[in-house]
Amino acid sequence: MENNKLTSQEPSSDKKTKTTFSGNIGYILAVAGSAVGLGNIWRFPYLAAKYGGGIFLLVYLILMMTFGYAMIVSETAIGRMTGKSPVGAFQSFGSKKWLKFGGWINAVIPILILPYYSVIGGWVVKYLFEYLRGNASVVSGDAFFGSFIGNSLVSEICFAVFVLAAFLVIVAGVKNGIEAVSKIIMPLLIILAVITAVYSVTRPGALAGVKYFLVPNFKDFSIMTVVAAMGQMFYSLSLAMGILITYGSYLKKDSDIEKNTTEVEWFDTGIAILAGLMIIPAVFAFTGGDMATLKAGPSLMFITLPKVFDSMGFGNIIGSVFFFMVLFAALTSAISLFETSTATISEELGLGRTLSSVIVLAVSLVLGTASVFGYGIWSFVEILGMQILDFFDFLTNSLMMPISAFFTCILVIRVIGFDGIAAEVKLSSKFSRQPMYYVVTKYIAPFFLMIILASSIASALGIITI
Repeated sequence: MENNKLTSQEPSSDKKTKTTFSGNIGYILAVAGSAVGLGNIWRFPYLAAKYGGGIFLLVYLILMMTFGYAMIVSETAIGRMTGKSPVGAFQSFGSKKWLKFGGWINAVIPILILPYYSVIGGWVVKYLFEYLRGNASVVSGDAFFGSFIGNSLVSEICFAVFVLAAFLVIVAGVKNGIEAVSKIIMPLLIILAVITAVYSVTRPGALAGVKYFLVPNFKDFSIMTVVAAMGQMFYSLSLAMGILITYGSYLKKDSDIEKNTTEVEWFDTGIAILAGLMIIPAVFAFTGGDMATLKAGPSLMFITLPKVFDSMGFGNIIGSVFFFMVLFAALTSAISLFETSTATISEELGLGRTLSSVIVLAVSLVLGTASVFGYGIWSFVEILGMQILDFFDFLTNSLMMPISAFFTCILVIRVIGFDGIAAEVKLSSKFSRQPMYYVVTKYIAPFFLMIILASSIASALGIITI
């Protein structure tokens, strides 16, 4: 094991003056808000439908309580131990090149994700606006989505509104911005999710969808079920984006890391299950269980669901409730991406919080505009056969995030050591799952991360389909 520059008993010098969350509730809601985003609302349901319904859900839950738990604990402990955002956290343990690379790849990912994620957030803004205007029948039209994203000016305005909303929260700070907004938005999100799910499962014909989603059928299991569930868990929990390291750096030493992790696990999973109950039974009721419709990917939320809502009656009301919920989920995730990027720039360049957030905003507006134009006036531009937004999504989620998580595992295994992580966690927790944490982090996580990376590359090359 290398000689650490930092141990769990020796916090960084700037930790004493660094802003922290006011308590566990604020932290849990902020992290849950980061985890609960577009990945839960539309990605989880269509992957569940594509890879076996109930069996996918079962595999996902197992991975959540093992792999997900280990990664959340690792990143949170590293953040609290060092009191720094990703670059500074990794470099707290030495100056070797791979440590610098591990910190920077964690830091760059949210900077690249925020712009295109905000573009999709802008799409949600547009749909919510139309439902509030009473245009459920217009939104459900076959050509609406394509026409909207192809209109670069309108799409750009919606994108700017979304990213500026996230910017205002970040400028307000950790307690007055992130924590305050999370405490309001997350309970509202849960209420809206429950209302929408109850409405969905009570539609005629919806119970077949409920059964498909909740009851495992082992005949539907395949190795791709595991790969897809692993990738979704990664995407859903905000792992390997530097977010949990940054939020961990705002955590007080008496905050129970293990308890917080467990609550975030179940909060995130609960929203994902509610999303499945909102979408899968509704589509079953609308289509009679057409799998092709359920497996449609992003178009499920922006093309299929508006048709479903319009056919249900009360289309404008249920559509408004649904897209309010999606907007809340998207905004909380965007805030965490924005915060991590701002913290990195502030620490590495020695700039104030406001100026750092302005720089992140400027970068987001430039890269996000490119993604907007990629569906409009720059639709002829392709990178590796992908449109600009799709390329950024592939680069960050399929390539950079598995590599980032792998470096985090190596940091724990080779540098900090399991005793170092355990010492940090046990400052405030029993660490009852310590034996499982050891096995998953040392043996299982690195293996599966390489599988995810290899399968993503193979999928991009057309060798397999994910």
